[in-house]
Amino acid sequence: MTKRTKNILNYIVGPALFIWLSWAIYKQLQTQTDLKESWETILVAVNGPGNWKIGIVIFLMFLNWGIEARKWQLQVNSIESLSFVQAFKAVLAGQAMGFNTINRIGEPAARAAFLQEGNKIRGAVLSITGSMAQIIVTFLMGTLSMLYMRWYILSEDRQLEGLSVFWLDGFIYIIGAGILLFTLAYFKLSGIIQLLERISWIARYRFFLEKLESVQMNELVRLLTLSLGRFLVFLFQYFLMFQVFGVNLYWLDAFAMVGVMLTVLAVIPTMALAELGFRGKVSLLLFGLLNNNSIGIIATAAGIWLINLILPAILGTLFILGLRIFRNK
Repeated sequence: MTKRTKNILNYIVGPALFIWLSWAIYKQLQTQTDLKESWETILVAVNGPGNWKIGIVIFLMFLNWGIEARKWQLQVNSIESLSFVQAFKAVLAGQAMGFNTINRIGEPAARAAFLQEGNKIRGAVLSITGSMAQIIVTFLMGTLSMLYMRWYILSEDRQLEGLSVFWLDGFIYIIGAGILLFTLAYFKLSGIIQLLERISWIARYRFFLEKLESVQMNELVRLLTLSLGRFLVFLFQYFLMFQVFGVNLYWLDAFAMVGVMLTVLAVIPTMALAELGFRGKVSLLLFGLLNNNSIGIIATAAGIWLINLILPAILGTLFILGLRIFRNK
């Protein structure tokens, strides 16, 4: 590819992606019925006495993505030294790109686009470790949350609609087995990669996979610790938003049900922008067991969705606007 072609692509790709993602976000916002129904409630809360808690939730959003930026730094450290600012831009750009792909599969590519030429594919491959760490933490905390719900929340008079205790127990066992398999694979990545490299067509791409073999145990543990930090931030955000919208819940009950909801969202394939309606239904199903303030529950789901997903995605589109696919001279 000639230098002129690279320059043309550099000045076309970023703005084209910015226009596409901006339009997609706008169109999807127009179709979110739960958001329209909750908007007045959200505006009242923003102008109410508890608005300082919304400020804390927004601060925690930046903390959340800051932790993810630190994770991204650690993941690509073996191939490139990345500043925190660049890592932060990359994860927000990934958030924007992940909006229009099922289960956010476009996110690693957008993050890797901020790496030097020659490191992009390897960076996208290395993102596997961060994703696995977050899944392990989510499933582990989700299993503990489901066990708490099973023992302390559900009763003969209070059952999940459409889900018997028998099927709930089965789901817990399946998630538990998934945790064991994911954890084993996570800490044995080098062995798995070596086995995969025995397959001829995979061996041809060994250059892109070899860095996964050299990921150290302490790095994997640090990624798990940071992933746990993100999960705790999510819990605290939800608890504050429930208070803002008058959904009175015992803190341990709230944390457990949020853990269950995050696990369900991690299991069900969805488009991030189309999640709000699904989040609202899951929220009503779970938190409706503890509180009958359905308006507040839906408003909490919509508020978290706006702060944790929409706002970072909008910021991410701005960083994509200045994206340069080819960086080396």
